[in-house]
Amino acid sequence: MSSQPTLTVTGLSGIPEVREGDNLATLLHTGILGCGLELREGDIIAVSSKIASKALGLVAHGHDKAAVIARESVAVLAERAVGTSGYLTQVVRAAAGPVMAAAGVDASNTGGRDVLLLLPHDPDAVCRQLHAQLAELSGVSRFGVLLTDTAGRPWRIGQIDFAVGAYGLHVLDDLRGSQDADGRRLTVTARAVADELAAAADLVKGKASGVPAALIRGAASHVLVTGQATAAPGARWLVGHREGELPPDGSPSPRGGRADEGDWFALGSQEAVRTALGVPPGSDLAVACGIRPVSGDCDEDRIGRAVRVAVHPQVESWHAGVVIVAHRESGRLQVTGSDAFRVGFVVARLLVALAGEDVPHRIAAHGPDCTELVRA
Repeated sequence: MSSQPTLTVTGLSGIPEVREGDNLATLLHTGILGCGLELREGDIIAVSSKIASKALGLVAHGHDKAAVIARESVAVLAERAVGTSGYLTQVVRAAAGPVMAAAGVDASNTGGRDVLLLLPHDPDAVCRQLHAQLAELSGVSRFGVLLTDTAGRPWRIGQIDFAVGAYGLHVLDDLRGSQDADGRRLTVTARAVADELAAAADLVKGKASGVPAALIRGAASHVLVTGQATAAPGARWLVGHREGELPPDGSPSPRGGRADEGDWFALGSQEAVRTALGVPPGSDLAVACGIRPVSGDCDEDRIGRAVRVAVHPQVESWHAGVVIVAHRESGRLQVTGSDAFRVGFVVARLLVALAGEDVPHRIAAHGPDCTELVRA
């Protein structure tokens, strides 16, 4: 009789509050022993990025969180205004590699200090160093290390933990070319093993339990031997490789996110439209034109943003002399000007901007020097 696959995930309680300069590997090793366990060949240790950031002193002081997020971001992909304070929630490509909200900058679980915790810019290197130190402390060489953080997901409510860094294990189980249980050839399936293990670990770590790490046992088939681990790609590769590319040394590619045609979600839907019209997210121009709020939006505000995007200053030479007047009672936007081409140019931009704001519209009437649009 074949044995049933078993996976155990044990939270490492008893790890004290981590401070800058602490030897994190020693704290983790002590935590493992304190739980009555020992590190074994094939084990995987999942570590919250927060305690790594604390040990490394990756903090920002002050209250200008927006400025800190900007410094930790490579590019803004989507943004929404929150309330009336002018604060923006941004989904960005973080310097650490992943696409996530606020570049991973976090004010929670800071150990009672009024600081912001930052992600390491090379999370895989942090895992590599932890692996070397834990190997020396335990005498075990074949095990994996994950650095985990939390992010939301497209098309799904709620957050989930994922691997922001990895060392010593296969981050991806590429099943393409193999066969399923029915003998059918698999063409697209590639399991993000590192993320699956990080999510499993979070079930025992949690966000408010004071358990910052977990020991995973039973996934030894994904753990690499020392020679393989040195050359294998880390978690950064999951967000920075080109389709079909496997860097032999695991070094990060020049950009984050699925590269080139592999990136289906480069921008949010509204941000893609505005970028096409010359108003990219994260820019001063985007703020000047207005940012869609998380809630409480109305048609009047959406139309106002669409108008500002359609005639923003970068196209001033083309819209010179063109005027847009909103008639609230009829719901019409009247576009007038002395030059039919310039009117048409602005109308075309306005149609696209309205579509980007999800405002139904159609051309109601047009003449040699005047075009009117009306919302449906």
